[in-house]
Amino acid sequence: MVVLLLILGFVLLVKGADFLVDGASSLAKKLRISELAIGLTIVAFGTSTPELVVNIIASVRTEALYDQLVFGNVIGSNNFNLLLILGIAGIIYPITVQVKTVWKEIPYSILAGIILLVLVNDSLLRNRNDNILFPWEGVILLFFFVLFLVYILFNLKIEKEQFTTGTKVYGMLRTVIYIVAGMAGLVLGGRMVVKNAVEIAGRLGVSERFIGLTIVSIGTSLPELATSVVAIVKRKSDLAIGNVIGSNIFNIFLIMGVSSIISPLVYDAAFNVDIIVYIFSTAFLFVAMFTGGKRKLDRWEAGIMLLFFAAYMTFLLWRK
Repeated sequence: MVVLLLILGFVLLVKGADFLVDGASSLAKKLRISELAIGLTIVAFGTSTPELVVNIIASVRTEALYDQLVFGNVIGSNNFNLLLILGIAGIIYPITVQVKTVWKEIPYSILAGIILLVLVNDSLLRNRNDNILFPWEGVILLFFFVLFLVYILFNLKIEKEQFTTGTKVYGMLRTVIYIVAGMAGLVLGGRMVVKNAVEIAGRLGVSERFIGLTIVSIGTSLPELATSVVAIVKRKSDLAIGNVIGSNIFNIFLIMGVSSIISPLVYDAAFNVDIIVYIFSTAFLFVAMFTGGKRKLDRWEAGIMLLFFAAYMTFLLWRK
């Protein structure tokens, strides 16, 4: 029953995100916001809402074990997005990347990992034995998130629209129903995922860190997986890689920022390995832009990412 409730929670998360994106996109079209703006903001945020909801629900719980779900969800989702989703997408069809993504967005994603690694390991500077991500450090993360939004808005002003999202426009009543139903699905699904994931961890005798890095992070990354695979099948490479890189930046700066502002988060130093895996993997993606096809993630490079993902999952099973 616990497993069935966990699966039901994931279904509610995915469908909730789906309804929210459709409703918000329809509203944006009604307000005459450009389709490029919809793709870079609402869609990217929509695919990250499951992680946001799960983390907010876990953050309001005072037990330290829920803090491990918060960190595990974000870090695990980022590694899942990068290694598995881009790996699968790149195997299906080589991913061509824009120049600005190579030189700005991918490095900014690397910077996000470095900043998080520094903030959660600054206990020596504060003469403390424990690592805690405090609310003031969450403000720092949100500051970098605002910088990212400013960067997006600046580029919207100087670039032409390069893709459309195929957004459907619904009546206002249906639009509002989609948005409300999406939020309700996210909240209810998030509560079910957190509660039952902790229950499973207790019964299996594994850590909440392991559950967060695997079951929860994979489940909350399903929207990114679906979006990227569909995008690459339709030969929309920019949308596929933009969704992953954008979501990873959202996860660290926005979701970790909000989570730590809600409540100080106790950090397990074992996560350092996982953050380093994220930084290394993003750096590999950057290097891949200059090997093989220029500004392209070739199939053999995507294959390496999948192999690295398999090795990483094997490590998690060994460390649990």
